[in-house]
Amino acid sequence: MPATAVVTITAGGVLNVLSTPVIRGLIQTLEHLASNEDINCVVLRGSGSRAFIAGADIKEMAGLDAESGRTFISGLRDLCNAIRHFPVPVIVRLEGHTLGGGLELAMAGDLRIAADNAVVGMPEVKVGIPSVIHAAMMPSQIGTTRASWMLLTGENISALQARDWGLISECVPQDQLDARIEAVAHAFSQIGRSVLRQQKRLLRRWETMTLDAAIENSVAEFGEAFNTGEPQHHMNAFLSKKAKGKSP
Repeated sequence: MPATAVVTITAGGVLNVLSTPVIRGLIQTLEHLASNEDINCVVLRGSGSRAFIAGADIKEMAGLDAESGRTFISGLRDLCNAIRHFPVPVIVRLEGHTLGGGLELAMAGDLRIAADNAVVGMPEVKVGIPSVIHAAMMPSQIGTTRASWMLLTGENISALQARDWGLISECVPQDQLDARIEAVAHAFSQIGRSVLRQQKRLLRRWETMTLDAAIENSVAEFGEAFNTGEPQHHMNAFLSKKAKGKSP
């Protein structure tokens, strides 16, 4: 049975801030998990309930110069890319505050499921730095008008508003958060390993292709799916179940 891997951010304090050691540790963990063919889903979460990630480590950033700043943000870029290009779906669990680099990391995931009392924001301009790297995904995810408001004002919004804007996949009551994520993760375990990886690979590829090229490429990918045996297995199981349901 395919498994779900749960990655919990630790060593970042009660607000799970992203320092260089935390970033490096998460990258190493994700690289290790990426080679495990038995995993069909990853759940990324913070420790505690106060925050998923309340941003990058301001104490560390306050001592940066131009060169070390580029080094620091390159590490965070690599972490976001490790999530974005992870071979199977990544569910990001949002509770409490998700700010700055934490929201960038969340946007790199595939599904964002939040407690309905959670808060998200991109407050970097308020501490003298622009929102960068995967903040570039925000205009395409929520539209330029909403992205401009979040990135230029630095104001937080509720998880419910973020859901309505398309930034969060789903909001549930806080006491139902873990049960809902477990249910979604379980559903992934019922899907074939190969097709899940194929679909995620296509999603990333389509982001850099014209629509016509993506459509043509998907024709070949559709054919390749039948080489895995998964379509035959799942379709025949569906037909068998349907036939039994019609029997007297």
